[in-house]
Amino acid sequence: MSRKYYILTLLLFGTNLLFAQDLKFTASVNKTEVGTGEQFQIDFSVNGNADGFTPPNFNGFQVLSGPNESTSMTSINGNTTVSTSLSYILMPIKEGEFTIGSAAAVVNGHRLKTNPVKIKVVKGKPVPQNSQAQSGPDNSITEGNTSDLSKSLFMRAVVDKTIVYQGEQIILNYRLYTRVDIEQSQLDNLPDLNGFWNEDIKSLQQQVQWHVETYKGVRYNAADIKQTILFPERAGNLTIDPLGMTFVVKVQAPSRDIMDQFFGSYKELKVKVKSPPVVIHVRPLPEAGKPDSFTGAVGSFKIDASVDKTELKANDALNYKVKVTGSGNIKLLKTLNTIFPADFEKYDPKITDTITDSETGVSGSRFYNYLLIPRHQGDYTIDPLKFSYFNPASNRYVSLTSKSFHIKVDKGTNESNLTAFSSADKQDIKLLDKDIRYIKTSDNGLSKQGDILFGSPAYYLLLLIGPAVCCGVYSYRNWLIKSNSDIVKVKSRRAGKIAAKHLASAQKQLAANNTKAFYEDVFKGLYGYLSDKLNIPYANLDRETIASVLKNSSVNEQLISRLLDTLDLCEMARYAPVSHISKQEVFEKSKGIINGIENEI
Repeated sequence: MSRKYYILTLLLFGTNLLFAQDLKFTASVNKTEVGTGEQFQIDFSVNGNADGFTPPNFNGFQVLSGPNESTSMTSINGNTTVSTSLSYILMPIKEGEFTIGSAAAVVNGHRLKTNPVKIKVVKGKPVPQNSQAQSGPDNSITEGNTSDLSKSLFMRAVVDKTIVYQGEQIILNYRLYTRVDIEQSQLDNLPDLNGFWNEDIKSLQQQVQWHVETYKGVRYNAADIKQTILFPERAGNLTIDPLGMTFVVKVQAPSRDIMDQFFGSYKELKVKVKSPPVVIHVRPLPEAGKPDSFTGAVGSFKIDASVDKTELKANDALNYKVKVTGSGNIKLLKTLNTIFPADFEKYDPKITDTITDSETGVSGSRFYNYLLIPRHQGDYTIDPLKFSYFNPASNRYVSLTSKSFHIKVDKGTNESNLTAFSSADKQDIKLLDKDIRYIKTSDNGLSKQGDILFGSPAYYLLLLIGPAVCCGVYSYRNWLIKSNSDIVKVKSRRAGKIAAKHLASAQKQLAANNTKAFYEDVFKGLYGYLSDKLNIPYANLDRETIASVLKNSSVNEQLISRLLDTLDLCEMARYAPVSHISKQEVFEKSKGIINGIENEI
C-alpha cells in the first residue's frame, strides 16, 4: 500500500507541476519611454482564472483609469482556455527612471507574480499641480463588506474654522467621499444656512473635479460638490444644515454561476446620503477698544481717497472718491462716515464693486463716488475720512485715516438773484427773495376774514373730511393686520414675485452666456416658489413631496411632469453639460410652469 501511495503522490505532483508550467502571468506596456504628462497603458495578463489580484505600487505615476478587466474564452477540440487581462492607464508626473513592481494573483490555486517593468520618463508636457484633481475617480477594488455603503459613500460639510467672530468669513465645502461607482446623482435638499449671509463660489469648471483623499486611514475618491462662503450674522452657536442627495451606485454582487465568475456580476443600489450638521461657535465682537468710526467691517482692509479737482467755481461738480480694498465682509460694508463742509451739497454715493469669490474667500475693492457741489465762494478743507475694522487674525480693532484735501472755490458765473455780501466766515453768496418779501401797499385781493369760507358748505365738508379719513385709515390698518397675520397666505401670495426675481437674474445670466449660473438661478427660483406656494420648508422639498402636494391641489398631471423634468434638467446641468435643449427654451418653460401653477392654485 505504501508503494502505491508514493507512486500516486508523485503522479499528482508531476501533474500539478506540468499545469503550473503552462500558466503564464505577465506584465506588458505599450511603450517603455514616455514624456511627463503623456499617457501609457500597462496590461497584466494571465491564461487562467485569476483571484485575489494585488496591483503593484505606481509611485511616480498618476492612475487615470483602472483596473479595467477583460476576459476571453477560447475552445479548440473541446479544450477551453480562459484568459484574463487587467489594464491601467497611467501618466508620469516627473522625470527619471522608474520600475513598476510585480503584481500578484492566485491562478488555479497557484500564487503567481508578474515580471517588473522599467519605464524611462523624459521631459514632456508640464504636469499641472492639480493633476490628481483633474483625473477621474480611481476605480480601486473596494475592501470589506460592500453592502455597508455608509463606509463606502458619504458626505461631509468641511469648514476651515469652527470658532469665529461675528462677521468673519468661513469657507464651507460639501465634500463627497466614495469607494464605489456612481451611476446617477440627484439633489434632495439644499441647506437653509439660517444665521449666515452666504455666497456660493462659482467654479469655472463645468463638472465636478475628483481627487484622491485619505480620511481616517482609508483612501477615497473625493470631490467638492458645493462650495460656499459664510458670514455669521449673530453671535452664539449656529448650525450648518445638512445637504441631502440621492445616488445610484454600482456594487459587485455575489457570483451565482461560472459565467458570473468570468465576467463579474453587479447590481445597482439607490442610496440617500446626508452630510452631518456642523456647529459653528460665533463670538461677539469685543466692546473694549471699539472706535466710534466702526460700522461692522471684519477682515483686513486699507483705504484710499482722492478728488478729481482741487479748484473749481461755485455750483460746479466735484467728485470725491474712496476706495476700500481687502478681504472679508466687503460686500456688507455700510455707508462710510464722511463729513463735508456745510456749504457743500452732497449726494448719495455711487457704489461700484470689483470683488472676487474664490476658495480663499471674498476679496477685492469697493469704490464710493460722492458727487459734491459747493454753493459758495471760498477756501474749504475736506477733513480726513476715518474708517475702522476688526481684524480677527490679531483680535483687535484697526483705525485708518485718509488724507485731507484743500479745495478752492471761485465765484460762479451764473448768479442771478444773488448778491455778494462779505463776511468773516467766507460765506459771501446769499440768496435773497426767499426769506424777506416786499410789503404790499395796495388792498387789491384782500378781503375780510370769514367772508368766503366760514359757514359755507365747503367749510362743513372740510370738517367732515378729517374724521372720514381717520376712519378709513383705521379700517385699512385693521384689514392689513388681519391680511398679514397668516404667514402661510402671505408667503403664498408673494411666491410669484420672489420667483420672478430669480428668473430675472437667470435672464441676465442667459444674456451673459453663463450656463452654470443660469441653471442655478432657475433651480432656486422654482424651488423657492414651490416652498412658499405649497408651504413646505425648503429643506423638506423633494420630487415625491412636490408631486404629492400638487396632485392634492388639483394641479394638472402634465404640468407636474413638466415641472419635475425641468428640475431634473437644471440639477443635471449643474454637474454636466446639457445640449439637447436650449437655455432659452428652459427659461420660457420655467415661466410657463409658474404661470400654470398660479392659474390652477
